[in-house]
Amino acid sequence: MFKKIIYLLFFALSLFVVGIIFVKQMFLPVSTDKTQVNFLITKGSSVSLIGNDLYKQGFIKNPIVFKFYVQLTGSQNKIQAGEFSLSKNLTLIEILETLKKGPAEIWVTIPEGLRREEISQKFASSLSKNSDFMKEFNSLTIGKEGYLFPDTYLFSKSASSSAIVAKMLSTFDKKVSDVTLEQLIMASLIERETLGDDEKPIVAGILYKRIDAGWPLQVDATVQYAKANIECKNKIIDCKYWGDVFNLDKEINSTYNTYKNLGLPPLPIANPGLSSINASINPEKSDFWYYIHDGKGVIHYAKNLEEHNANVRKYLN
Repeated sequence: MFKKIIYLLFFALSLFVVGIIFVKQMFLPVSTDKTQVNFLITKGSSVSLIGNDLYKQGFIKNPIVFKFYVQLTGSQNKIQAGEFSLSKNLTLIEILETLKKGPAEIWVTIPEGLRREEISQKFASSLSKNSDFMKEFNSLTIGKEGYLFPDTYLFSKSASSSAIVAKMLSTFDKKVSDVTLEQLIMASLIERETLGDDEKPIVAGILYKRIDAGWPLQVDATVQYAKANIECKNKIIDCKYWGDVFNLDKEINSTYNTYKNLGLPPLPIANPGLSSINASINPEKSDFWYYIHDGKGVIHYAKNLEEHNANVRKYLN
């Protein structure tokens, strides 16, 4: 019995020592190669996925040990998405420390429906840029509203405003084809006026029908744009570009004010995504002339002014 206990203890100790040696080996560099290689972490990647990618690309010896060490050190939320420069002569600990320091290139997501000034702020915040960057970006994008394609971009922190603008414009050219200026302007209105993709073709049809009938579009988003052009003219940050619209605002003297002017504004009021552009190109015919969104964001259509006023009383008062 005593010999059996000794044997079990010796066996357990042996396993422990072997385990330590194994784990220690897993922390060592894969090779002596000092060549710097780019390693990309996409947005939303889990620790397991990152570990597997590191293993597949030959940076670490074991993805499970990587995941265990990340959890042991509480580093799960300290690894950012982006592009990193790694070499295969780094230990697992050194690799994790490199990932925790932040990427050389950063993912920046530009959502649909932003003005160019808002886009400049988004990049400045994500890439740690100053007001000079935003001023230059805003200067370079004069007349480019609508053509700055909303997407997720990968840029280095040192990227210039000109490089970013060029990339956004080239992305538009790659993803959008056969769209007229009129359709792009309409798409920008649709982007600001709708909350779901299923609404877009119907709202596009309503707005085109109003133009054909000689009605003013009366789109609040155009008033918001005109109002912000005045109130935010000399501001780089801290400006409310899409604030509330009051009756007095509808009297603003601007070519963008679709309460005072017939037809479309002269240029886009925002940068629309593909679904809004497609809806503008392929509007859906309907019997509706009016639409509103209630407090929960649900859209309600009306075939005539009487139905519209009833919807206003029911859903907005």
